[in-house]
Formats: sequence, C-alpha cells, structure tokens
Amino acid sequence: MLTRTTTPAPAGRSPGANRGADRVDTKGAPAARPAAPSGRDLRLDLFRGLALWFIFLNHIPNNVANWITNRNFGFSDATEIFVFISGYTAAMVYGRQIDTAGVMVTSARILRRAWQLYVAFIFLFVIYLAEISYVVGSFSNPLYAEEMGALQFLAEPDVALIQAMLLKFRPVNMDVLPLYIVLLATFPPILWALKKKPDLTLAASILLWGIAGFTGFNLPAYPDDRMWFFNPFAWQLMFVFGGWCGLGGSDRLGGLVHSRLVLLLSAAYLLVSLLVVISWWWSPLEGIVPDAIGAIIYPISKTDLSPLRVLHFLALAVVIVRLIPVDLPALRSPILKPMILCGQNSLEVFCFGVFLSFAAHFVLNEITGVLWMQLLLSVSGIALMVALSFLLSWYGRVEREIAARKLAGRRGSS
Repeated sequence: MLTRTTTPAPAGRSPGANRGADRVDTKGAPAARPAAPSGRDLRLDLFRGLALWFIFLNHIPNNVANWITNRNFGFSDATEIFVFISGYTAAMVYGRQIDTAGVMVTSARILRRAWQLYVAFIFLFVIYLAEISYVVGSFSNPLYAEEMGALQFLAEPDVALIQAMLLKFRPVNMDVLPLYIVLLATFPPILWALKKKPDLTLAASILLWGIAGFTGFNLPAYPDDRMWFFNPFAWQLMFVFGGWCGLGGSDRLGGLVHSRLVLLLSAAYLLVSLLVVISWWWSPLEGIVPDAIGAIIYPISKTDLSPLRVLHFLALAVVIVRLIPVDLPALRSPILKPMILCGQNSLEVFCFGVFLSFAAHFVLNEITGVLWMQLLLSVSGIALMVALSFLLSWYGRVEREIAARKLAGRRGSS
C-alpha cells in the first residue's frame, strides 16, 4: 500500500520444503500517484520488476537461486505484490481517464487492454506448447509433458486449444496471465464503483473473498476435475484493494501505516511467519507450531488467498513503506534501473520469462544440474529479461519521438 510520501514491498516447490508442501500452495506465476520528480512513482515499477525476477526464479525447479525469493521467508510471495500493483496502476491510469473521457470511453479502453492480454496469452500458449512438444519429441522424454501440464494437449490438441481459448486449460507457469485477464475484463464496473463508493466497494470485495475462501467457490478448469489455481473470486481482493489504494485509500491509511505500534506488530508478524516457514524444512524448529494452532491455520491456501497470506502482504507493505520513501535517491540510481525497466514492460518480460524458465529447466535436466549451472542460468535469464526491457523501452522512446515530430510538423504547417 502506498502513501503520498512513501510503496509496498514486493511462485514450484522449495527444495527441502517437504513438510510445508502440503500446507502452503506455492505455484507461481501479467504510474502511480505522481510524487517523484518525473511524475511517476518508480517504486511500483521497482517492485513489479522484482516480482517478475522472483517469478522467473521460482519457475525453475531444483534451482538454488530461488531460495532468495520472498516465498521462502513468509506466507505470501511475488504474486500478491504483482496483482496488487496491477490493480493500483490500473485504477490510477483509468481513474484519471474517467474524469476526462467518461465512463464509456474508459471502459472501452480497459476492455481493449484486456483483449491485448488475451491475445498475448494465446500466443504464449501456442509457442510454449510448441517448445514443450519439441523437447518431448526430440528427446523422447514424455515426462516433460506430464510435468509441465501438457499431456492433454498432446492427447487431444483440438480440445485443449479450445479450452485454452476459454482460459480453462493452462500449462504449468501460465496461471497468472488468465487471472489478470479476468480481473481487468471485469474492472470497468468496479472502477466506477471505486470512484463513487470506494469504501463500500472494498467491503463488497472483502465479502466476496470471504465467501470464496469459505465455500471454495471457483471457476472450472480443464480437465474437468480441476479448478483455477488462482481463484479469481478470492484474488480479486488484492486487485480491488490495489485500486482502492490507488484512488486515495492509501492516503486515508497514512496515519495507520506510520503508527509505531502498527510497525512493531507488522515486524513481529513477519518474524513469526519466517519462523513457521523455516520450521517446514529445518528439523530443530519442526514443532514450533502447536498442533491445535496448526489445525486452524493450515492449509495456507494460495488458491483461495488465505487470510494469513493477506496479513503477511499487509505487514510487508507497512515495513517497506517505512523503509523506502517515494523520493529516495536510490530509486534513480543505475543499479535499480534494470529492475525498474522490467517492471515498466511487465507483460513482455513475464511472457519471455516463461520461455526462459522452461529452457533452464531443460538444461538442468538434460545437461547438468550442478550448482554453477543453476546460478549461471538464473543470472543469464534475468540478464536476458533486462535486455528485452531495455530494447522495448528504447523502441517506445523512439516511437514517441517520431510521433512528437509528426505532431509538431502538422502544427507548423497549419
């Protein structure tokens, strides 16, 4: 959650996390309030870029580098921050457009963006399945198809393709994008409600989240015995809460966020969650959670966005808000620029990261999985994602300059 003066902090099974694997679902995953001198809150881009790096690392199984990601230090992970920031920026951008262009035009622009995301998902699905199918055929290893959730496509590609177009069939690592498509496609009436009755809209979102978590109400997936990994009726809470904060809610929370008591409680909760997560793989802490409490808090569902995950995200947000003000000079340092640029080109970087994570998984399985190779592939993948973001940013800047010159020329001739 962000305030005018200060951002929030920022999925695969952790090595050795056998004890916690049945308790927390950990599968992973695609312009804020003007405050910085450039008019753009770089903290949003920074943490969205960091979330993309973490998602990429978490998508590579048996990779020591993913131990640095935040999923290993608490109940929430990169998905919460990604969805929250998406809602925050969508509300900021389209909320201003409602004031200038009206509800109908703004709604059409939101739906056009949702369509662009849908096209990107279909393109990613086809290329990703082609990559998996090629590896399965070339190396005669059908285990890749099973591991990556592509068996249905190889068995009945016509049906699987239709189900993918309906957002019901998604291979491993592709769940975040359909969630974002649904959240954005349903955002026009929510945005209107946030503009008119923000607190009532947030309360309705919390109610829907509670009902989804209590009843398990979810959308069906393919094959028929599956449901959506990210339950949109639950995860809409992070998106709507982000939108609520982006339209002024964070200002109203300013006093609470900057309370010393809230900061101490947040830090204490982060410490407790860290100890609980460590207890899943470190035997000396194995009994730290009493059975009576474990029966209440487990499973810490990622699918239905467990309350413990939400509280962990909020606690992390409070701490980071206090540590990183919006005008922090380090936000404009060259060291953080690669991460910020990745956050500014999140859709393309996310899709590219899906390809790279499977390629890294293949290399670790078929060539060598030694430590130095794990680190090399992790660093190389992030470097390629950064290179793509620099290329996209350069191209966008060139396009804007050309458009500006054309506009100046038309004005001059008139």
